Amino acid sequence: MRRIRSEVFKRKVMDAHQAAALINPGDNIGFSGFTGSGYPKALPGALAERITAAHQAGQEFAVGVFTGASTAPGLDGVLADAAGVAYRTPYQSDPTVRAAINAGATDYVDEHLSHLAPKVRQGFVGPMDWAVIEVTAINADGSLVPSSSLGNNLAYMQSARQIILEVNEWMSLDLEGMHDVYLGIKTPPFGQPIPITAPGDRIGSIHLPVDPDNVVAVVPTNATDRNTPFKPLDQESQAIAAHLIDFLSNEVKHGRLPRNLLPLQSGVGNIANAVTAGLLHSDFEQLASYTEVIQDGMLDLLDSGKMTVASATAFSLSPEAATRMNQQASYYRDRVVLRSQELSNSPELIRRLGVISCNALIEADIYGNVNSTHIMGSKMQNGIGGSGDFTRNAYISTFVTPSVAKGGAISCIVPMVTHVDHTEHDVQIIITEQGVADLRRLAPRQRARSIIANCAHPDYRAGLEEYLAWAEATAISQHTPHDLAKAFSWHERFIQTGTMRPTT
Repeated sequence: MRRIRSEVFKRKVMDAHQAAALINPGDNIGFSGFTGSGYPKALPGALAERITAAHQAGQEFAVGVFTGASTAPGLDGVLADAAGVAYRTPYQSDPTVRAAINAGATDYVDEHLSHLAPKVRQGFVGPMDWAVIEVTAINADGSLVPSSSLGNNLAYMQSARQIILEVNEWMSLDLEGMHDVYLGIKTPPFGQPIPITAPGDRIGSIHLPVDPDNVVAVVPTNATDRNTPFKPLDQESQAIAAHLIDFLSNEVKHGRLPRNLLPLQSGVGNIANAVTAGLLHSDFEQLASYTEVIQDGMLDLLDSGKMTVASATAFSLSPEAATRMNQQASYYRDRVVLRSQELSNSPELIRRLGVISCNALIEADIYGNVNSTHIMGSKMQNGIGGSGDFTRNAYISTFVTPSVAKGGAISCIVPMVTHVDHTEHDVQIIITEQGVADLRRLAPRQRARSIIANCAHPDYRAGLEEYLAWAEATAISQHTPHDLAKAFSWHERFIQTGTMRPTT
């Protein structure tokens, strides 16, 4: 209760089960949370228990789940286990939710992260019945100290019919001052340019505003975020990081980038974290980041002084790094700016700041199209996340991936991707442990030769060369030659035999 400093809000304190009892079947709920940080810790589990009891009584009960991005087993997982998620957007990574999506039990809309908040404000996605938002504290004046992510919190709170707040005492009070809550977003035709010209610019408040009349429940909690350990850096990841750093150094050498580069964006995951960590041992200084999430490697860069400021919407840290950040939040709040994802992923700002993007992929084809979301063309993995926001609008867009997966049974470079998230028009650089393919100014057949020679694994290089030669000899056009009958033969072989490698 000491984190709840407003008498008005103290009168609304209840436990998670009492709050969950207010939610009805079919309600749309905007949850806080982005990449495992800042999500409500208590209410989802209580709601899942209520849903399970309703199902046991023969009653239908499911809700629409809106978030910032992925959350945690304690939110996505428990609701999906209870068969309680009728609709999910914009990004998820929970295996139970994924299974429900691929079984057709949950309708999933894979949304660009910068696109959802405007649609919510327009009412396009339907009524937002609830916003369930984790905060660090409630001030005496009723303003809210945000938690470890901002995500879509502001849009959900502004649009929701009613609000439930979780006040998490585990979060450091020194988070106060780290956030930049901008209230100037307007829907067209009333929008104005967002006045950010550098990653560290602050243009809003450090607190989230809320109408006390809309808040119907305040739930005290004390629990950590979902913090997933990163895998130890392996030779493959280190090689990818080294190739990217060599590429950036060459851009500086040729005068296409300044010596301190331009603001960096890094996607989520072990390879992206390895790339960020590789910068720690590079010659680059005075770096800045304009990204979605802050991972361990970025904290290390801030600690070393190599990076001066990092702008994001959330943390995505290992347990050790999360504890470090929480204990030293007063240090990091002078170096970290957490914004709503409308701003962290804003195409306007990404383009203006000249961001260098770095994202992972599932597969790329020989012409530079990238699949970030689907396995074998149909099975949803996680979603596009913010990679589309950054790739299309970046000053330089890069994708990093191992050249093979599943112990070599899958080539990550294929004749034709089975699903396109990023077209060849937006993908500039592809990097594997094998090398770098710089696709800028190259025509399609030139791109194909560069990707095969520099990025494909040696076990698959000859097969890709053979496919390209066959396509050039038989295609109806020489601009982007394909043999449609053979283009997906590698994927068909994997489905039938468990490997893309030729059987003879």
